[in-house]
Amino acid sequence: MEERRVNIALVDDHTLFRTGLRGLLSQRDDFAVVADLGSGEEFLAALSDLSVDVVFMDISMPGIDGVETTKRAMQQCPALKIITLSMYGDDHYYSLMVESGASGFLLKDSDIEDVYSAVDAVMAGDSYFSSALLGSMTRNMSRLSDVVSQDDDALSDREVEILVEVCRGLSNQEIADKLFISKRTVDKHRANILEKTGCKNTANLVVYAIKNHLVEI
Repeated sequence: MEERRVNIALVDDHTLFRTGLRGLLSQRDDFAVVADLGSGEEFLAALSDLSVDVVFMDISMPGIDGVETTKRAMQQCPALKIITLSMYGDDHYYSLMVESGASGFLLKDSDIEDVYSAVDAVMAGDSYFSSALLGSMTRNMSRLSDVVSQDDDALSDREVEILVEVCRGLSNQEIADKLFISKRTVDKHRANILEKTGCKNTANLVVYAIKNHLVEI
């Protein structure tokens, strides 16, 4: 059976960066760059005429920035998979991008394998963070509340507590030591969290925690 082609759009105000990214993506036979645009305005104007699966979206652009472009694009095409392109120092945008509908996050100096992994992950319905970015984000996370939000009654207080520590990058043993409980208990809670949230990995859990206002970056 013929492999399905992934149609990709690039939205970034730096032509040289888009050219380089297009060249890297062209190395995969199952990827096709169908749009190469320099602003959020251009992308939104062209979106209705595009057949696109994945969008690489710059956060910081003149005019309509990546946050607002993502929000409007997702309203128009809810099935879009948007991968955020960022630089170190853009941390304050990440929660906004998650809230707007982005499901992948990459630093602009990421390795090509990270780029490929990001596309593969979001096309599989997962979230994706480059390892360096995930580490930076989780170190800066803080818990917003000591109670479960009204929209998140599926998780117990203890499960929320463990979820936050998982998002911060702690191992099950480290969480057990911090909370003065056994690793086996943490293992069980973590399995329950994954089942209740439908998440498959830490990146998905980070997105879940941000969307449900359990953590801030």
